[in-house]
Amino acid sequence: MLTFLKNLDNDLKKALLIQLRNLWTHTSTAIEGNTLTLGETAFVIEEGLTIAGKPLKDHQEVVGHARAIDLVYACLEQGRTFAEADLFALHRAVQTEVVVDVYKPVGGWKKEPNSTVGVVNGKQVIFDYAPPVDVPALMAEWFRLFAEQCRTIVQGDWQQALNAYAHLHIAFVRIHPFFDDNGRLARLVANFPVLKAGLPPIIIPREQRKAYIDALSEYHHAVGQIRASDNLVPQSDKLEPFIEFCRQSWHASIELVEEAQKKQQSRRE
Repeated sequence: MLTFLKNLDNDLKKALLIQLRNLWTHTSTAIEGNTLTLGETAFVIEEGLTIAGKPLKDHQEVVGHARAIDLVYACLEQGRTFAEADLFALHRAVQTEVVVDVYKPVGGWKKEPNSTVGVVNGKQVIFDYAPPVDVPALMAEWFRLFAEQCRTIVQGDWQQALNAYAHLHIAFVRIHPFFDDNGRLARLVANFPVLKAGLPPIIIPREQRKAYIDALSEYHHAVGQIRASDNLVPQSDKLEPFIEFCRQSWHASIELVEEAQKKQQSRRE
């Protein structure tokens, strides 16, 4: 299914998947405040050792995210339908902090309202995510959108994969179905149709964190809070800046694939 690995020797396939896993894990956790560098992230995942002076939670986050990537690949390889139980398993993987609070369920929908603060046109604005009571119905609709995007994806169609990623990502973030870790999960699950199309994952660069948040904020401000029965991705024309941001973000993983292909070509010369 991962046709970007096609024609590579087995060692290069393994190395490329490790590179993508390390970069994906580093950037996605760093966007949320993790302090480990790319090199430290790779060391923790591959060696299972800690970095002196770095918080324990940062180590746990990268290990949990790497495990979540394995779950994504396993689901794709098995060819089964991605369901609520799979999403809950991903949440348990990335939510490594020990939380004992009935109102903060791990592997379950949120129980309390959540929101964030964004800056639009120089003004600070509070964005409310979906009310907890509306989450089950909205996520049922999100799973329908997810299934449709994965069912209709065409192998090697970069534009379709990009659009699928952006729509699934933005809809998931609008809902914010969990009390925490919604961003990491959005960046994971939105890549299902991308990978199913045989393409490398879209990985949001850590250095573009502000541009990423600004693109999300701009869209959320334009469409407002989502409620049960609302269109998951209304005013699709307002989504263009986010789609373009995701297109540019794709370059990092594409470059890794191109480097592996060049290495393979040099072996044949």
